[in-house]
Amino acid sequence: MAIEYLSTLIAFLFLFCTLIYFKTRINHCKCQICQAYITLSWSKEFDNLCDWYTHLLKNSPTNTIHIHVLRNTITSNHKNVEYMLKTRFENYPKGKPFSLILGDFLGRGIFNVDGDLWRFQKKMACLELGKMSMRSHAFKVVKHEIDNRLIPLVSSYLQKEHDVLDLQDVFRRFSFDVICKFSFGYDPKCLDVSQPMSDLAIAFDLSSQLSAQRAMNPSPMVWKIKRMLNIGSEKRLKESVKIVNMFAQKVIRQRNKLGSCSNHEDLLSRFMDTTKDATYLRDIVVSFLLAGRDTVASGLTGLFRLLAQHPEVVNAIRAEASALVVTQDKSLTSFEQLCELQYLQAAVYEGMRIFPPIQFNSKFCQEDDTFPDGTFIKKGTRVMYHSYAMGRMETIWGSDFLDFKPERWLKDGVFFQECPFKYPIFQAGYRTCLGKEMALVEIKSVVHSLLQHFDIELAMPARTPRFSPGLTATFVDGLPVRFRGRTNKT
Repeated sequence: MAIEYLSTLIAFLFLFCTLIYFKTRINHCKCQICQAYITLSWSKEFDNLCDWYTHLLKNSPTNTIHIHVLRNTITSNHKNVEYMLKTRFENYPKGKPFSLILGDFLGRGIFNVDGDLWRFQKKMACLELGKMSMRSHAFKVVKHEIDNRLIPLVSSYLQKEHDVLDLQDVFRRFSFDVICKFSFGYDPKCLDVSQPMSDLAIAFDLSSQLSAQRAMNPSPMVWKIKRMLNIGSEKRLKESVKIVNMFAQKVIRQRNKLGSCSNHEDLLSRFMDTTKDATYLRDIVVSFLLAGRDTVASGLTGLFRLLAQHPEVVNAIRAEASALVVTQDKSLTSFEQLCELQYLQAAVYEGMRIFPPIQFNSKFCQEDDTFPDGTFIKKGTRVMYHSYAMGRMETIWGSDFLDFKPERWLKDGVFFQECPFKYPIFQAGYRTCLGKEMALVEIKSVVHSLLQHFDIELAMPARTPRFSPGLTATFVDGLPVRFRGRTNKT
């Protein structure tokens, strides 16, 4: 106990000294951005840090700002985004600082590496995820979860006196079930309310949260010292990652025993046809679990918040389905049928424009450089493109940028993809999200099914949402809603 107390005290003193150092640097800095940083703690003008950044970026002539004391450059200029993600891609890797933060959790998985290791994993993943058989498999997994768990769960709340349901929590459970089935061929049954929450889901959540907390420390030395001494949040992170690792190793062993006779369609089985390296398999599948769970849940939550406030969009989605889906209950029967729903696709894209699952993405500049807007980027600078702010730029989306308007994505009734560098929700360029099509299958299927069965309304007055800190956008208050059954589904 005495050793742990002393270790905690050392870590606290280090943190305190670091904060004093930064405060001194900021107070003596004449940069307007740094002075705005000082006022943030007492300003009530903004509910979220992302809104504050949006305000600063809008008021910058180049839509780029530099916070000198933190060595951060932040941009919402799409020309700069294209420069980073395509033109000078090699000069803007994720960087070692990012890889270290998520290293214990994601290892050397595709989302946490650069260079040759990333290229190899991307090539292999593209070969598998690009197959129509994998997309059809994803559709089947999603449809089964919707029909057998999601719809029954929502229906059960219609009979309750207090029928408020937190959709954010429901979507997190739903997406974890789906991505585990798709990636591992394992069903954690998180959406089955009769079952206790899976140990894997709890450990996975904790690993994600504690890894994200590392990035919030003023210096990486804080969490590195705690990890070395195995105390506090780092001790909890180590324990939760151990549970994730044990599960991954167990599933890999089981798949190895089945050998080539296995007919499993899950992602792990596909990758095992290429390599038997257990560590590598663990890292890449855990990476896909993170990407496929939290981002999909966040995208669905933001979209349903908007749908509950815009019945005209809901009606348009239903009308399109009624015209194209011929089954009696209006249920989708194939992946190809889902692709025909153009307005639905537009609504999904519009929802993520306003509420992007990942609000910003960061890279590290390897060599001195200059952005297309003239901003000088010094070697070692952390460079972020701010997707949340980009969705609120009048220069990109026009004067109605705050309106939820799926029509902006349609030309003659057909979905039209805006320049990906203006809409980097799935990244863009060489690191475009490999799971993009899988995510869209899941999101569109859920929207279509829930809107065909139920009417939805917010259980709390509409107000500016507040976000929790984390790797993905999460509403502080969740998304409490009320559902009502539909009697006329035509």
